[in-house]
Amino acid sequence: MQFRRVGNSGLSVSILGLGTLGWGTQVDEYGALDQLKAFHDVGGTLIDSSPIYGSGKAQELLGSSLASSKVRDRFVIASRAGVAMNAGQRIVDVSRSGLIRQLDATLATLQTSYLDLWQLDRWDTSVPLAETLSAMAFAISSGRVRHIGVSNLSAWQTMLVASEFESFRTGVSVVSSQSEYSLVQRRAEHELVPALKHQGMGQIACAPLGRGVLTGKYRTGIPADSRAAHADWEPYVSAYLGAESTRVVEAVTRAADGLGASSAHVALAWLWAHEQVASAVVGARTPNHIAELAAAVNLDIPEPIVAALDDVSREA
Repeated sequence: MQFRRVGNSGLSVSILGLGTLGWGTQVDEYGALDQLKAFHDVGGTLIDSSPIYGSGKAQELLGSSLASSKVRDRFVIASRAGVAMNAGQRIVDVSRSGLIRQLDATLATLQTSYLDLWQLDRWDTSVPLAETLSAMAFAISSGRVRHIGVSNLSAWQTMLVASEFESFRTGVSVVSSQSEYSLVQRRAEHELVPALKHQGMGQIACAPLGRGVLTGKYRTGIPADSRAAHADWEPYVSAYLGAESTRVVEAVTRAADGLGASSAHVALAWLWAHEQVASAVVGARTPNHIAELAAAVNLDIPEPIVAALDDVSREA
């Protein structure tokens, strides 16, 4: 495994992160524990979680898996702030009391005393930003959280959070932004990526395989065991099954054939060629899938191929 600093901070993470979006729905308690062990075995450290993944069940599985494996300190646990589950409904609350209450609940569910990275996941103009950030600063000063980041915020929102957080003088800065970024979704490059570079923040890329499309599994149809074959996930995947994305997938396939690698490896290696990307968070169905994706860290894409993929995906 390879590791990178998150922006200019001292936080180091594995360049391959483990996503838990499907835990509690597609992955049961036994599968979760097997995935955690597989991720540990390949040297992975960054685990992405949220109180709303798996309708609230994902963090329960992560917490029990961490407790039973007794390797919590081996991982960098990231969670989201500002949205939670309440009686099966998603509740947005970025107030000071709401955030601290959610953090305490998250720590209890994960069976840990601290988070390595806590990410503001919602923007709510009904609550003063200073109040939201005061809760995050308190999380740092109380030892509950080691680093602060943001998730799914726009470039200007990210920069405002980073700037305003400095006034709380916690001794740490906002270190990261997590957003979707892949060869079929490069919207982050328009404003967010330049802003992150200017601020010295790192990027955590989620859905780096284009929600599975960049693996090439959908080139000839929709496999019966794929996400796109299930009603709950079909809209999530179908956004990248159009003609524009198809051109990108074909280009990735040709590059993979030429390099003697898999399409997934090429898609990940293209991301890692961008220095602001600290980690690419992938979801897995099986432990073997984690091992297969981890092998991508050994692939170096020649610059001409990176440039060619840049061109074809930019057009998409």
